Amino acid sequence: MTDTKSDIPGVLAPPPLIYLGFLLAGIALEFLVVRTQGLDMPGSLRWTVVPLFVLAGGGLIAAALLRFRAAGTPAPPWQPATAFVAQGVYRWTRNPMYLGMALAYIGLAVAANAPAALWLLVPLIMTIHYGVIVREERYMAHRFGTAYLNYFHRVPRWL
Repeated sequence: MTDTKSDIPGVLAPPPLIYLGFLLAGIALEFLVVRTQGLDMPGSLRWTVVPLFVLAGGGLIAAALLRFRAAGTPAPPWQPATAFVAQGVYRWTRNPMYLGMALAYIGLAVAANAPAALWLLVPLIMTIHYGVIVREERYMAHRFGTAYLNYFHRVPRWL
């Protein structure tokens, strides 16, 4: 019997909470410290960009979750993986959920008119990369061996 505490990637924190934390920090930074004039973007363009990014992000996340469900493996990285998914959106990116969260983050930062939240996108992606993705990739390589490593070398991390 496998110890479930050692049979997980050991990510820094739940990825949705990392994205949400950075978004809230960026909005707070914008309105409490930086106080810029916001994004110089016409309202009609803003309300075209926001749904486009949020819906695209949500669509990627939903498509990825459906693939996990079809494979019978849990999506949360604090649960042991029973399979790795290489079909659907996973044919184009190894991390469609994190890509989707990044797109939704951009849309929500634009909706909040908070350039400071957009400035935090690079540190956010670095945190996701080192605190989540690298750990998950190491775990998946250990758990699924050559099959995962072949996938790893064939499919890009983001796009």
